[in-house]
Amino acid sequence: MGKRSRKRSITAAGEREPVAEPAPPAIERPAPAPPRRKARLDEAPKAPWSPFPLVELCILFGLILVVLGFVGVGGRRGVFLACGFALVSLAALELSIREHFSGYRSHSTLLAGAAAVATDAILFWTKLPQEVLLGVGIAVFAAAFYALRRAFKRRTGGMAFRA
Repeated sequence: MGKRSRKRSITAAGEREPVAEPAPPAIERPAPAPPRRKARLDEAPKAPWSPFPLVELCILFGLILVVLGFVGVGGRRGVFLACGFALVSLAALELSIREHFSGYRSHSTLLAGAAAVATDAILFWTKLPQEVLLGVGIAVFAAAFYALRRAFKRRTGGMAFRA
């Protein structure tokens, strides 16, 4: 480029003003789309052990234990049933916690119920009357439901539930 193509104005002091370089164009990133009511499968949160299907295997093993408990003979039926139901429940609870707190799907009722049952199970050994246990369970359920619903709304930008 020749000198003539770069025209610069001269100031009163006789100095040339520097040529302002054009600003690079701003990179416009699209705004994140608001979450939809219907959650897509590709939005599902990945587990920390993602490629390994740990939750699915726990549920399968728990179901096998439940079936063995139903068809089994002898004194181990109760142990098989209890272990099977516990394993399936824990695996489903882990999945619902992960989905709820990532904003994928709301599991407020399930998680609040689990909190109430856990609280009442602990208090059961204190020999409190059933009326007191029922009242404590309802109070824990209501408080946990309110807190879990608010956490899900914060995560999804105000949406109370997603299917």
